[in-house]
Amino acid sequence: MPIEQWDPRRDGALDEAGLRRKLESRGYRGTTYVYPPGTVFPAHAHDVDKIDAVLSGQFRIELEGVGHDLLPGDCLHVPRGKIHNAAVIGPLPVISIDAIKTPA
Repeated sequence: MPIEQWDPRRDGALDEAGLRRKLESRGYRGTTYVYPPGTVFPAHAHDVDKIDAVLSGQFRIELEGVGHDLLPGDCLHVPRGKIHNAAVIGPLPVISIDAIKTPA
Protein backbone atom coordinates (compact mmCIF):
# COMPACT_ATOMS: atom_id res chain seq x y z
CA MET A 1 0.00 0.00 0.00
CA PRO A 2 1.56 3.31 -0.97
CA ILE A 3 1.50 6.31 1.32
CA GLU A 4 -0.68 9.11 -0.02
CA GLN A 5 0.91 12.48 0.67
CA TRP A 6 -0.87 15.77 1.27
CA ASP A 7 -0.62 18.05 -1.76
CA PRO A 8 -1.03 21.71 -0.73
CA ARG A 9 -1.77 22.72 -4.35
CA ARG A 10 -4.70 20.32 -4.49
CA ASP A 11 -5.63 19.92 -0.82
CA GLY A 12 -4.90 23.40 0.58
CA ALA A 13 -3.12 24.11 3.84
CA LEU A 14 -2.75 21.06 6.07
CA ASP A 15 -5.03 21.27 9.09
CA GLU A 16 -7.40 18.95 10.90
CA ALA A 17 -10.52 20.24 9.14
CA GLY A 18 -8.99 19.80 5.69
CA LEU A 19 -7.71 16.31 6.43
CA ARG A 20 -11.13 15.32 7.79
CA ARG A 21 -12.83 16.64 4.65
CA LYS A 22 -10.48 14.59 2.49
CA LEU A 23 -11.21 11.41 4.46
CA GLU A 24 -14.96 12.05 4.61
CA SER A 25 -15.09 12.61 0.83
CA ARG A 26 -13.91 8.99 0.54
CA GLY A 27 -16.56 7.62 2.89
CA TYR A 28 -14.48 7.50 6.07
CA ARG A 29 -15.25 8.98 9.48
CA GLY A 30 -12.43 9.67 11.87
CA THR A 31 -11.44 10.18 15.46
CA THR A 32 -8.43 12.31 16.39
CA TYR A 33 -5.88 10.84 18.80
CA VAL A 34 -2.69 12.12 20.38
CA TYR A 35 -0.02 9.46 20.96
CA PRO A 36 3.00 10.37 23.13
CA PRO A 37 6.55 9.46 22.10
CA GLY A 38 7.28 5.79 22.70
CA THR A 39 3.70 4.63 22.04
CA VAL A 40 3.68 1.17 20.42
CA PHE A 41 0.72 -0.79 19.07
CA PRO A 42 1.48 -4.53 18.77
CA ALA A 43 0.41 -6.58 15.77
CA HIS A 44 -3.36 -6.58 15.32
CA ALA A 45 -6.09 -6.40 12.68
CA HIS A 46 -9.44 -4.61 12.34
CA ASP A 47 -12.76 -5.85 11.00
CA VAL A 48 -13.20 -2.64 8.97
CA ASP A 49 -11.20 -0.81 6.31
CA LYS A 50 -9.37 2.16 7.82
CA ILE A 51 -7.02 4.98 7.02
CA ASP A 52 -4.37 6.30 9.37
CA ALA A 53 -3.75 9.99 8.64
CA VAL A 54 -1.05 12.02 10.41
CA LEU A 55 -1.42 15.69 11.34
CA SER A 56 1.87 16.03 13.21
CA GLY A 57 4.78 13.90 14.39
CA GLN A 58 6.06 10.73 12.77
CA PHE A 59 4.21 7.39 12.85
CA ARG A 60 5.63 4.10 11.59
CA ILE A 61 3.13 1.46 10.47
CA GLU A 62 4.26 -1.98 9.41
CA LEU A 63 1.69 -3.53 7.09
CA GLU A 64 2.19 -6.95 5.50
CA GLY A 65 5.84 -6.91 6.55
CA VAL A 66 6.59 -3.51 4.97
CA GLY A 67 7.38 -0.47 7.12
CA HIS A 68 5.81 2.88 6.22
CA ASP A 69 6.93 6.11 7.90
CA LEU A 70 4.07 8.59 7.91
CA LEU A 71 4.83 12.30 8.21
CA PRO A 72 2.38 15.20 8.57
CA GLY A 73 -0.24 15.01 5.83
CA ASP A 74 0.43 11.37 5.00
CA CYS A 75 -2.36 8.78 4.82
CA LEU A 76 -2.10 5.00 4.69
CA HIS A 77 -4.99 2.67 3.85
CA VAL A 78 -5.09 -0.38 6.12
CA PRO A 79 -7.45 -2.98 4.62
CA ARG A 80 -9.83 -4.93 6.82
CA GLY A 81 -8.25 -8.06 8.29
CA LYS A 82 -4.63 -7.12 7.48
CA ILE A 83 -2.16 -7.61 10.32
CA HIS A 84 -0.23 -4.45 11.14
CA ASN A 85 1.59 -2.76 13.99
CA ALA A 86 2.45 0.86 14.66
CA ALA A 87 4.76 3.06 16.72
CA VAL A 88 5.44 6.72 17.34
CA ILE A 89 8.99 7.42 16.24
CA GLY A 90 11.03 10.42 17.21
CA PRO A 91 10.72 12.82 20.14
CA LEU A 92 7.37 14.40 19.23
CA PRO A 93 3.84 13.16 19.93
CA VAL A 94 1.78 12.06 16.96
CA ILE A 95 -1.58 13.65 16.27
CA SER A 96 -3.45 11.27 14.02
CA ILE A 97 -6.91 10.80 12.56
CA ASP A 98 -7.93 7.15 12.74
CA ALA A 99 -10.66 6.87 10.10
CA ILE A 100 -12.91 3.91 9.40
CA LYS A 101 -14.97 3.21 6.30
CA THR A 102 -18.62 4.01 6.85
CA PRO A 103 -21.33 1.74 5.44
CA ALA A 104 -22.68 2.81 2.06
